[in-house]
Amino acid sequence: MRLAAIDWTIVASFMTALAWSAWGMRRHATSVSGFLSANRLAGRYLLTVSYNMAQVGVITLVWYFQLGYDVGFTQYWWGYLEGPALILLAATGWVIYRFRETRAMTLAQFFEMRYSRRLRIFGGLVAFVSGILNYAIFPGVTARFFIAMLGLPDGFELWGTHVETFPVVMAALLSFAVFMVFAGGMLAVLVTDFFQGVFCFCTFVTVCWWVMLRFPWLQLEETMLMLPAGKSMLNPLGLSDERNFNVVYWLISAFTLFYACRAWQGDQGYNSAARDAHEARMGQLLNGWRYRTLMLVTVLVPLAVRAFLTHPEHAAASAGLQEMIAAQPTEALQAEMRVPLALGVMLPAGMLGLVVAAMLGAAVSTDEAYLHSWGSIFVQDVVLPFRKRPMAPRSQLVLLKLAVLGVAVFAFLFSLRWQPGEYIAMYGALTGSIFVAGGGAAIIGGLYTRWGTTSGAWSAMLAGIGISVPGLVVLNAPASWVEAMAAPEPALPALAAGFNWVRANVTGMELSFVAMMASCAAYVVASLAGGVRRFELDRMLHRGRWRVEGDAALDEAPRTFLEKIGFDRQYRGWDRSVAVITLAWPLAFTVLFLLATPWLLWRRAAGDPVSDQAWSAWWHGWTWFILAASTVVMVWFSIGGIRDYVRLRRDLRTYRPDDADDGRVG
Repeated sequence: MRLAAIDWTIVASFMTALAWSAWGMRRHATSVSGFLSANRLAGRYLLTVSYNMAQVGVITLVWYFQLGYDVGFTQYWWGYLEGPALILLAATGWVIYRFRETRAMTLAQFFEMRYSRRLRIFGGLVAFVSGILNYAIFPGVTARFFIAMLGLPDGFELWGTHVETFPVVMAALLSFAVFMVFAGGMLAVLVTDFFQGVFCFCTFVTVCWWVMLRFPWLQLEETMLMLPAGKSMLNPLGLSDERNFNVVYWLISAFTLFYACRAWQGDQGYNSAARDAHEARMGQLLNGWRYRTLMLVTVLVPLAVRAFLTHPEHAAASAGLQEMIAAQPTEALQAEMRVPLALGVMLPAGMLGLVVAAMLGAAVSTDEAYLHSWGSIFVQDVVLPFRKRPMAPRSQLVLLKLAVLGVAVFAFLFSLRWQPGEYIAMYGALTGSIFVAGGGAAIIGGLYTRWGTTSGAWSAMLAGIGISVPGLVVLNAPASWVEAMAAPEPALPALAAGFNWVRANVTGMELSFVAMMASCAAYVVASLAGGVRRFELDRMLHRGRWRVEGDAALDEAPRTFLEKIGFDRQYRGWDRSVAVITLAWPLAFTVLFLLATPWLLWRRAAGDPVSDQAWSAWWHGWTWFILAASTVVMVWFSIGGIRDYVRLRRDLRTYRPDDADDGRVG
């Protein structure tokens, strides 16, 4: 056990404060709309900080720690490929603005509005299965992270019986998350994720400052230069031997950012929690700052770990750590455990407590958001559509809570048996695409076209499933299965050879992209095959004569160029300034990327490539710039979020929920 008394004090105080804030929401979550959508009272900063925290769970950080350890700063250069998608999402409120206008509580409810009840049930079931398969490894990854970082033993004696630590840690974390959701539904998720977000943001910025002051840049540079050619952590053109996180990965990531916007339902409560459509759009616009500042910790921490493990200056201190990493049974587990094991050894007292508390916050925030989402989707979109009569609100809330508990039990049992076979990022991309591949086409087509049809949506969903599910089986099948197929009896050598070829040459990210492309084609072809039909979008979006009082949507057609690209008349005063500042960042770096990349390629072709030392100087200055910006954004978002939290508490005192607002259509 590595925690000192001050560390335990920090962790205990933080977790107590979280439990208290969740419990404070219990009396406001007695309605279905409160439990599912936080009564639609969330402001932009509260949404942004909370939503960011729901997305930055321990498993996400482990995923990015693996990425940062392998490719270092090159991920940021190729990450600029996402710039155009981020600009489009931020300026237009792509998907989220129109989805909020529908007033749907879940994505599958939107499917019923736009397509049919059968598709709602099928889409809800597919989203649920895809989601729980994706989420089911979270508790295991999280538990292993804390066991490694805290130096916990594999087991302990309890009343004369040997008990394994792994399932106990999983059960404790899941139980705490279930308590949070039971206490206040989406309101508790929103509020606790906000406080966790503020705390984690401050901690991560502090850790970044600690890394930069603890490890001289020259030492970090020497560490990065130790890697062989084709595996550069500095030069984005030096990734010829990188299989997982290469240029193709970032191209697919940029496309997915646009295509699958809000299709992933692991945090679906946030899609409907905004005060109005404009607040939802502003929340999405501000959300981009997470990629620019908060995630800096995911490259500096693994870089510091690499320096600690490989630089001669730390050889004596890291010897025991090297042995602990090497003791992990598989390469995937070594990659997963490397950073948490190192953090437990490297961080001083006090700092370790802050990081453990922040990581606990990250773990609980994702657990509660996912448990809430998948439990809600199962009830709202799989169970309730079969009922002819609406349920009483109290009965519906009980069923929702039972579903949340059921998801937690499934995830516990799945994680208990699952062993990592590939990088978490690849597993996540492929399990997510079971729904997202077809769901993305159905969402975009349903919100932005009048000619999209129910048959088109069905075709897209089936195409995505047809590619993603076999791919998931092939890439994650135990090695013993493949060996059995290749054995003389029973003889399936050709199938085994196919399995091995795919596993050696195709990543989960690439298969998910193929599934998305197939789904797009299926949606368009099937929709147009029966002749063009026009759907009444204004009614679904509550525009014109169907407008809902209090929503901030505008019915007037855009007139100016700025209005046509997304800056409509709802952007006033400070909103326009925030939008310009927010968009200027990705625009500037996108222009830099588009101009500099051809120049870099030309210099390499001419035999005069930019040196690794020059790249190191660039990334050194870039890191200090991002760290300074992170500090400013931390203060900005914390102040804005506290304002929104105070307004939420004020509005909840006077809000009167509508019992009929329970997710039914018609």
